[in-house]
Amino acid sequence: MELEVYNISGQKTSKKVKLDKEVFGIEPNDHAIYLDVKQYMANQRQGTHKSKERNEVAGSRRKIKRQKGTGTARFGDIKNPIFRGGGRIFGPKPRDYYFKLNKKLKRLARVSALSYKAKENGITVLEDFTFESPKTKSFVELLKSFELEGKRVLVVLDKHDSNMFLASRNIQKTKIVSADSINTYDILNASRMLVVESSIKEIEKTNSDN
Repeated sequence: MELEVYNISGQKTSKKVKLDKEVFGIEPNDHAIYLDVKQYMANQRQGTHKSKERNEVAGSRRKIKRQKGTGTARFGDIKNPIFRGGGRIFGPKPRDYYFKLNKKLKRLARVSALSYKAKENGITVLEDFTFESPKTKSFVELLKSFELEGKRVLVVLDKHDSNMFLASRNIQKTKIVSADSINTYDILNASRMLVVESSIKEIEKTNSDN
């Protein structure tokens, strides 16, 4: 598969980029994608949820009425979960939601996501460029050139660029990543990927079987 290379003004250049079919043209594995996205979302959870159980609620331990002869159910103390202000039964406790996936499965998931994006024409290749200063206005003009204002955009660079990162951090639905740190969730979540030309080789190298 070959893609046209555009400049930051949204105009086609004379260059084309050939995509590796082993990375951008495989038969996607939906289950691998499901597992990788599930792991990503699980790892975002703080797991700090907590409610007070019976032994943690403030209140007297005095038995509030006699055991038998009242005609109603027996009760212990005021901290009984049935009462308002009592402890919660089997409430949430702090926990870690992390689980492990092997590298081959995660690579398969990323390649599957990239293949979906390529089939949907969701990848635009830009010729290499840099911002001289970290101005949000410059990044907004870039998005306008491709009619992507207000849309979810993933920009893939060959390496970390501070000016690019600072110029885009106030723009909602936009994310900047380096080629060696893209993940399945970000690829699928983006309406369009803007990929810098020099990052293509790095993406193919990172996600290659070799």
